[in-house]
Amino acid sequence: MASSLTASLNPASSPDLAKRAELSAIDASTKAPALYFLGSAVLWLLVGTVFALISSYKLHNPGFLGNIEWLTFGRSRTLHLNAVIYGWSVNASFAVALWLMARLARAELRHVGLLFIAAAFWNLGVTVGMVGIAIGDSTSIEWLEFPTYATPILFVAYALIGAWALITFRFGRAKHIYVSQWYLLAALFWFPWLYSIAQIMLLFEPTRGTVQSLVNWWFAHNVLGLWFTPIGLAAIYYFLPKVLGKPIHSYYLSVLGFWSLAIFYNWAGVHHLIGGPVPVWVQTAGIAASFMMVVPVIVTGLNQHLTLVGAASALKYSPTLRFIVFGGVNYTLTSLAGSLMAMRSWAEITHFTHYTVAHAHHGMYAFFTMVMFGSIYYILPRILLKEWPSAKLISLHFWATAGGITLYVVVMSIAGIQQGLAMNTLPVGADGHAGSPIPFLTVVAHTIQWLELRTIAGVVIAIGHIAFAINFTWMLVKPRQTATSEPTLFRHAPDLEVAR
Repeated sequence: MASSLTASLNPASSPDLAKRAELSAIDASTKAPALYFLGSAVLWLLVGTVFALISSYKLHNPGFLGNIEWLTFGRSRTLHLNAVIYGWSVNASFAVALWLMARLARAELRHVGLLFIAAAFWNLGVTVGMVGIAIGDSTSIEWLEFPTYATPILFVAYALIGAWALITFRFGRAKHIYVSQWYLLAALFWFPWLYSIAQIMLLFEPTRGTVQSLVNWWFAHNVLGLWFTPIGLAAIYYFLPKVLGKPIHSYYLSVLGFWSLAIFYNWAGVHHLIGGPVPVWVQTAGIAASFMMVVPVIVTGLNQHLTLVGAASALKYSPTLRFIVFGGVNYTLTSLAGSLMAMRSWAEITHFTHYTVAHAHHGMYAFFTMVMFGSIYYILPRILLKEWPSAKLISLHFWATAGGITLYVVVMSIAGIQQGLAMNTLPVGADGHAGSPIPFLTVVAHTIQWLELRTIAGVVIAIGHIAFAINFTWMLVKPRQTATSEPTLFRHAPDLEVAR
């Protein structure tokens, strides 16, 4: 098992010289665009981290930077959200999706110069949107805060990038369509569908009344579930068996997981409007779909767990595997928590509280972002033909981000539950009758201790991001060794012999 793991992590090891040459050609074709996307992603991650710390600190110290207009909480928090969503997450998604599609389709990327232009336009659009938010042009629609003059740039850029992935698939030489490709192709279709409809119905030709709330939640929830989730699951389904050197446990469970996600998730976001002024049948449909989401979640989690059975010791060695497994476990946990939030009795407590903030970070960071980190640790050595400079920085990155996001989710969940219970409970007086509701400012004051812990968690996560950025930059600038180096592992077992 150990030798198989080491061989799978070594870019130079392969028993088939022809296959090795083919993979080298594919990796070389993806190198330039992947580095552009990943470099942009890391830069936006650091920008988003700065705004995250500012907005988090302001929650318990509102006067911090209070005299700077573009750093008020409303703008700093929105800048953080859009930097990590459209800057970090989408750029990382593009890099991972294009590399995976090329590898699985066994096809080189064609005309990468045009892909470079598309990538530049995407980041130009993100920059224009960020500046627009900073100067006060935000639309104030969650996950769609970029002003409308940034949208056409992003849409054209995405169309070109998505087309390149489809062209790569079309000209592939592989005889089979793999599980990861199902998710990638579906995500490439779902995102422009979601983004275009939401832009039209909310910004360019806005609907009226409560339909706006329905469209907003339909978009925001489905971007996570039908864009980021498929990309994350595609990465898990590729890297988990690849690193372990064994096939995924069950093809049939993969089929069930994919189609149940595609069928049920589209309706699930409506459960966030429970109790709102929308038709009850729509809320009920959202509740039913949310509970049906248990099917793909359990199936996918079971498939990943059974693949890992008997090979869990590999977690001691492989950085990619550790990040991927952490993300996979949290996909299961956050998805089950999301289904639980569809219960009307639970929604009465958790709506409009910090609990929903914890849930959003649980999905986007503990699952998706951690999977992207693991993917990058695998991809970069293969396109640069050199290994990561420091295993210690990788270890620091993992423990800081894993520990930080766990602390974040736990403390914000507790804060949200206490907050919801306080807002829904009438104290009982000495005479046994219900007294006056707890004043809202009193409820807010009771959350301050949790918000301070949130900031501490954010600082810990930021340390991990800095370690990652240093290692990433170091790897880019360090010279390539003449002899093939061993893969960067957390620890080295003396009985391992690295295949070359």
